[in-house]
Amino acid sequence: MKIRPLAIDGAWEVCPQQHQDARGSFLEWLRLDHLGEAVRRPVQFRQGNLSTSAAGVVRGVHFADTPPGQAKYVCCVRGRIWDVVVDLRVGSPTFGRWEGVTLDDTDRRAVYLAEGLGHAFCALSDDATVMYLCSTTYHPDREHAVHPLDPRLAIAWPVATPVLSARDRAAPGLDEVLARGGLPEYVTCRRLGDPLGGVPAGPPPG
Repeated sequence: MKIRPLAIDGAWEVCPQQHQDARGSFLEWLRLDHLGEAVRRPVQFRQGNLSTSAAGVVRGVHFADTPPGQAKYVCCVRGRIWDVVVDLRVGSPTFGRWEGVTLDDTDRRAVYLAEGLGHAFCALSDDATVMYLCSTTYHPDREHAVHPLDPRLAIAWPVATPVLSARDRAAPGLDEVLARGGLPEYVTCRRLGDPLGGVPAGPPPG
């Protein structure tokens, strides 16, 4: 298993090693010890979710109040998606930037994103099945969204006409959420010290 940091601090791409023969294949899709070593803190999850989406569906950009925040571990177990991490942390050097990673049922890659980061994805195939683990359980009053088509974010969605939920269509843009003080603070995210994950306190030693 190879775990590499993405350009946005607090996000990692996980590339598992697959073992294949005439019977099929086997892989370790999650190793908490390896992930914890890469992000330099213990990682635990409290809830697992699964969604299916038709091609062209875009879900997100979703984020949670921080603290407590919600870290996520995302993989695509069927089909293909374009997974997007958005830096919504006020004061972050990469605030407002995004990064996309293709997740599918061939390479079996995953993405881990720490508390304070926004998450979204676009289904690139019909019946795209996404499974993700969350460090905290669902609380609707702490869950929020930024419009995925906000020109301020300028996410380069790989579909001409994204299909959105009513919630995401009604979501405000980044500047509106920022103006009303609804975004996580970068310093707060980096200071999270609970055992449910979070952003490391600084760069790796050496």
